[in-house]
Amino acid sequence: MTATLDKPVKAPTFQGVGVRRRITDLTATVLVTLAVLVALVPLVWVLVTAVIKGIPALTSATWFTHSLSGLTSSAAGGGIYHALVGTILQGLVCAVLSIPLGLFVAIYLVEYADRKSRLAKLTTFMVDILSGVPSIVAALFIYALWIATFGFPKSGFAVALALVLLMVPVVVRSTEEMLRIVPQDLREASYALGVPKWKTIAKIVLPTALPGIITGVMLALARVMGETAPLLILVGYAPFINFNLFGGEMGTLPGVMVAEMNNPTDAGTNRIWGAALTLILLIAILNILAKIVGHFSQVRSK
Repeated sequence: MTATLDKPVKAPTFQGVGVRRRITDLTATVLVTLAVLVALVPLVWVLVTAVIKGIPALTSATWFTHSLSGLTSSAAGGGIYHALVGTILQGLVCAVLSIPLGLFVAIYLVEYADRKSRLAKLTTFMVDILSGVPSIVAALFIYALWIATFGFPKSGFAVALALVLLMVPVVVRSTEEMLRIVPQDLREASYALGVPKWKTIAKIVLPTALPGIITGVMLALARVMGETAPLLILVGYAPFINFNLFGGEMGTLPGVMVAEMNNPTDAGTNRIWGAALTLILLIAILNILAKIVGHFSQVRSK
């Protein structure tokens, strides 16, 4: 004979959600949604304004193929070829110097350094300090060291050095985070097979973390390419093309905007918004490239 119970012996683990929790959840959802909308309003406003006012300049036939050399402030026409070249050259030099330095520092902190090591503590402290340094302070430091002390002229290379100070801590932090999320089991399995530590890092750890590292590097580069303070202090603005990074004034996209701020004509306004939209598109392209490279560099599980 089988006995039948009117109710379970043990209460179920998951109870129904009460009215109070539902109200709290709904309130939090509404507040977070409103906060996101408030944050999006200025972003969308800036993007829409830049697109509307910058499109006439970008659709000009000479915008990407000519410089502003020989044009008066009120003359229409010309382009930002010189500024685009200067911005890309300075960004490339900054990336060449910053990426290896940032990667090696992050590898040392995660893979080799002891938490009690004085060198590791000092390195972490310096990275923290650099993370909070304003761009104008970095520019003044390079000016005092590179130009006032060593006697080198103002140049695009000096700007790249100042950008290195701003980019390295971002690369270190992003790479550090990506290396720390690599499972320790992968390292231990490699060590168990007799693989040296340096080869484990090069063949196992870095490829596993590579998509995140690439994304962090590209975001750091996109961030420093819009800095203005180093341009104002370390190199003058030139409306013509200059490929020499070690001498002479050089045009950049932020430099065009600063220079045309004193030009009240319609031509100056068009150049400001055109340069702003070009810089936004350049940074957007870098972010899209980072996503694409990160996607195709993922370690396949099969």
